[in-house]
Parts: sequence; structure tokens; C-alpha cells
Amino acid sequence: MTINWREEVEARKDDLFKDLFDLLSIPSVREDDKATEDAPVGPGPKAALLRFLEIGERDGFKSKNIENIAGHLEFGEGDETMGIFGHVDVVPVGTGWDTDPFTPVIKDGKLFARGSSDDKGPSVAAYYALKMIKELGLPVSKRVRFIIGTDEESGWQCMDRYMEVEEKPDFGFAPDAEFPIINGEKGNASINLEFNGTTPGAYQLTNFKSGLRVNMVPESATAVIEVSDEEAAAKMEVDFIDFAEKNPISGSVELDGKTVTVIVKGKSAHGASPKSGINGGTYLAAFLNNFAFEGDAKAFLNTIATSIHEDTTGGKLGIAHTDDVMGELTVNAGLFSFVAGEEGNYVTLNIRYPKGTTADDMKVKLEELVSPAGGLVVVSKASQPHYVPEDDELVKTLLAVYTEHTGLEGKGKVIGGGTFGRILERGVAFGAMFPHSVDTMHQANEFMAVDDIINATVIYADAIYRLIK
Repeated sequence: MTINWREEVEARKDDLFKDLFDLLSIPSVREDDKATEDAPVGPGPKAALLRFLEIGERDGFKSKNIENIAGHLEFGEGDETMGIFGHVDVVPVGTGWDTDPFTPVIKDGKLFARGSSDDKGPSVAAYYALKMIKELGLPVSKRVRFIIGTDEESGWQCMDRYMEVEEKPDFGFAPDAEFPIINGEKGNASINLEFNGTTPGAYQLTNFKSGLRVNMVPESATAVIEVSDEEAAAKMEVDFIDFAEKNPISGSVELDGKTVTVIVKGKSAHGASPKSGINGGTYLAAFLNNFAFEGDAKAFLNTIATSIHEDTTGGKLGIAHTDDVMGELTVNAGLFSFVAGEEGNYVTLNIRYPKGTTADDMKVKLEELVSPAGGLVVVSKASQPHYVPEDDELVKTLLAVYTEHTGLEGKGKVIGGGTFGRILERGVAFGAMFPHSVDTMHQANEFMAVDDIINATVIYADAIYRLIK
């Protein structure tokens, strides 16, 4: 039986985009301050999960809601279970948008909205692929669970809880990365460099804040400084103007007597690709490190300026490492906080690392760096590198489908990003960003090309059916 998957997708195109627009209109950013027992990561992710489950119920899938933090849609029967892992949560909006990030709009063949490419667009594409198989009444020999998470962009509470109460699928993929396939993912560690809050002397760091999520390059940063006199404040303003002219940032200085507020604007990017961004936090520290701060404030600023700024490989931190298959380690300094007089001020490093090193190895090296200055190193989260060989039947099938539909050679790839594919021993990430696509994940004006959504749906339908028939 030959199926023209493109014709089937085109016949459902209007419905696909209607459902996608509904999901994109839900501001599903994690909000801890609004979290409740009924909405574990906030009302937005819960609302998006419920809407996705409603769509599946409408289309005749069996649905299950796991405590409003995760859920699944189920189809088919068999001894093996295939998992398809999507997520409906999105990263914070940030600034610099030309349109309302939660009012999806198509312009010049591109669908603009937060979550359009990460991950509501790809998730809906994969869902509609499964929906077509069901509607066509095709024979299947395996069970499929379309599993929906609400906390992929933060702590993965959703999948932690799901796997506690539900059986783990035997194999599967996450439509949450790029084609042709991601069959390897680096380890992912979040490590805090912590400092106390003393700030004596003529320059006192009252407050330093930067970052929205550990897995985002911070776009902006703000510091409040108390200086000895108004002349010193005026000089800091002049020096910042010169600093901004010589570096790829913008910003401003506000003076209020001896109080100076410095704001830096860089460029956000995904934490797995820190070179793509301009880290506002490290540039602000690099500027302030030119002044005579003392105590813990000096240790905080100096560590950032000399060991983190403009180095995304961990070389200055002493943790650089490269593997022939998985590539090099990368570091994103994603969160910064210093409040005078408080303990536990921190820089949070999001480290994507290949096999051959561990979070414990890195902790030892980082302690050698910050301990002499009174700092502490705390590993808050770590997951090991993940790899599925290219001769695995799952990988071979997905690559064959991709090649047949695109005419492009399909090869395995290792990334620094972490996807739900790594949850399974035989789990990968498959699409939906094509080699020609522009990567706007976690950035302002995020978009996914309409044609890419359609093409991904075609590929997903063919691939899923081959894996479960």
C-alpha cells in the first residue's frame, strides 16, 4: 500500500495550523511564583497541556493527565511501545520582539510566535503525523504514546514525575531539535559558583542581576553601585560610554548622587550554543572589574571577567574537554545574582560536556579556581552524555526516511542541547529544524517556516508508520 503523505498533510493543513495557533496563543512560561499543587509549574504550562490533551481526545486518542504536569495520548496495541516526546512549555519572552510573542502571525512564509520552533510547532507536526496514521486506519503492531511535558525548558519535573508513575517506552524520538537526526547528546550540568556578599571600599556593589533561565544566554544585565563621591559616579558614566563603543553591546548609565545604575544589553541565544549570543552578564562584569571593588564583590566580578567572559569552551575555568565523537565542552553563564550583605550570591554555569569528563571532575577544577577567593562550588543538576549508535535500527530507519524525502544524505549528529530523547536508552531527537532553517530558538522573533512545518509533518508520518507497522 502506497500512501502519499504529502497529500494527506495538505488535506489537513488548515486544521493543523488552527490547533497550532491555539497552542501558541497560550503563554506557557514556567512561573514558580504562581505554581500550586494543581499547577505545579504555573498556570500557563498547565493550560497548554490541557489544550493538547483536549485536541487528542477530540481526535479519538486515549488520554491521560499526570497531575497537570505531564500527559500522554495513546494509540495502537502491541508488545512494544514507541514514545514521541514533545513539550508545551516555552522560555521567557525577553525583549526585542516585532510582534506579540503570544499572538501567532504568518509573515513572508514564516510563523512568528514564542514556541513556534521550540517546541509547539514540531510537536503539533508530529501529533498530526500520528493522527493521520490513525485516521487512515493503517495496521500497526506497536503501541504509541505521544508524551507531553510542561517543564522541558527548566527542570524536567514533568518527565521525572511521568517516569515515576508510567512505564517507559521501549524506543522513540523527540521532535525537538534538528534533522537529519540527533543520536548523541552531551552531558548537561548546572553548577553554581557561590560567593558571600561583602563589598567594602570606595566602590560597593549593591546589586547585580542577569539572566532569565540557565539555558539561555542572558541578553541584559543590571548593576547598582554606590561610589565615594559624585565625581566618581560621573567618571563611571564616561567610562561606560567608551566601553560600549568598543564592544558589541549597548546600554545606559543612570546617576542619582553617588548611586550608579549600569544596564547592559547584549543578545540572547540558546544555552547550548553560547557563541551565538552576546552575554550581557559577563560584559557588565568585565566593565565593572576595571574599578576598585573589594571583598566578595571583587571575587564575584573578577571571576566572571577573567575566567568566564568571552570563553565558551571552559578553557579559562580549567574544565575544557573534547571528545573525537561528541566534540567539545561548552559553557553558558546563564544566571548571575549578587546582593550586598547576603550569602549564596552566584553565577550559574550551564555546561554541555562530552564523554570523558564528569560533573564531579569539573567541580574539583572549579573549586581550585574559586576557593582561594572564598567561593563555593555546588552542582545543582547533572545528566550523563547519551549516544545511540548509527547502526541501531531506529537510527537507520529515521535517516532513511529523511534521505528519501529530502534527497539529502543523512548522518548522525551530536549536540550540546538536551532533549527528552535522552530519557530512553534507544531514544533520539528527530527534527524539526532542517539544515537550511534559521535557528531562532530562545531568541526574540522566534519563527518556524510554514513549509518546514508541512515538510516535517510529512517526514514524521512516514517515519512513525515505518517504525510501528
